[in-house]
Amino acid sequence: MVLHFNDSQISGVLEIRNAGSGRVYGRWQLDEPGRFAIEFTHSVNRSPVRETFQIENGMLALESVRFYAFGAGIQSDLEEGQTLSQDGDAMILFGFDFSLKKLNLIVGTGHLLLINDKTVSLEELCGRNTQITIQYR
Repeated sequence: MVLHFNDSQISGVLEIRNAGSGRVYGRWQLDEPGRFAIEFTHSVNRSPVRETFQIENGMLALESVRFYAFGAGIQSDLEEGQTLSQDGDAMILFGFDFSLKKLNLIVGTGHLLLINDKTVSLEELCGRNTQITIQYR
């Protein structure tokens, strides 16, 4: 379910906009330290990848990356403070020291937003190959 508000900034909202035009595609209530995830199919190894973010001080802090196979763009060496655990066939990497004010991405086939126990198809919401910005306000 997408919650729509007026265009004024509202505290406690995760917002997706078109990176070029600024058009708002959706807003979801999310209070700190709330979490959301972006899931997609890895373009090389064709397996699911889920990047989970936590809201910390208004920033999008990368909390974990869940994946099933190594490939281009998938971290293969642990950095200081990071741990790798296994959940069935999945590997989960924790311990990132990485935060963003905005997350920019190009929507590909099968990109999903997981938020508030809901799954939203970003391809259906925004359109394939659309450049979007995800930001907490």
